[in-house]
Amino acid sequence: MSEVNVEEIKMELANLKNKKSSQLSLVWKRFKSNRLALLGFVFVMIIIFIAIFAPFLTPYKPYATDPSNRLMGPSRTHLLGTDSLGRDVLTRLFYGSRIALQIGVLIILFEGFIGIMMGVLSGFFGGVIDSIIMRLVDILRSFPVIILAMAIAGIMGQGIYNVVIALGIVGWTTYARMVRSKILSIKEADYIEAGYSIGESTYSIITRYIVPNAIPTAIVMISIMMPTALIASATLSFLGLGVQPPTPSWGSMVAAGRNYLLQAPWISTSAGFFIMFTVLGFNFIGDGLRDALDPTTKH
Repeated sequence: MSEVNVEEIKMELANLKNKKSSQLSLVWKRFKSNRLALLGFVFVMIIIFIAIFAPFLTPYKPYATDPSNRLMGPSRTHLLGTDSLGRDVLTRLFYGSRIALQIGVLIILFEGFIGIMMGVLSGFFGGVIDSIIMRLVDILRSFPVIILAMAIAGIMGQGIYNVVIALGIVGWTTYARMVRSKILSIKEADYIEAGYSIGESTYSIITRYIVPNAIPTAIVMISIMMPTALIASATLSFLGLGVQPPTPSWGSMVAAGRNYLLQAPWISTSAGFFIMFTVLGFNFIGDGLRDALDPTTKH
């Protein structure tokens, strides 16, 4: 290979690196100009901080009971009061954030992997493969999501991983449809035809051109689906099909406090507020990422 060709290749690689860097800078600039997106980012960072440092933020243990102090109202010793077993509510909320984030991340990873893979196969190959996958999507989406998840969770049993599997089986269809629509537009691009013309394999086309260009859509979908996963997992826990007591879970805390709404409303309402702020945070981030990654959006 001549020295000129080597220099040209180095220049192309440098230009490509600079282009990617400038695109990331543009995305960040567009994202931080969205105040709601930044507010959501702050909400989520606070929840993550609480989840990581929960043992250092409270002197109490999440499973420690104290019947003599049951249903105590908010005070200096118990900022959000105690529950029916005398456990500190704030402590259980802090530790519950760990469970919520763990389940949420596992769900979006599981359903995201299946959905993105199915969307790529359906959109790229089309034909019979597309028909089979889309009919399966239509069948699953014909049932109410939470009802189908309840049925699957009821069959599989209780527990964190069964909740993840149940909601993942239901939730991948949204990813598949969105990614498929993106792939249908990508595969008509000139650079795809150019790739085939120089002899690149189908595998190379998918991994080098199709998937990387579908990543922004997948990122937006993940950020948007995270609140759905949190709400669905909390709903299953509330109904007794998800995380089981005494494990601290926001959904089960709402369920446990419903019998004491008049006597001790802080049990259910505090857990509800944690769910609300976390869901709002991820929703704001999802909206911000969608606008930042969409070149047609104007601010």
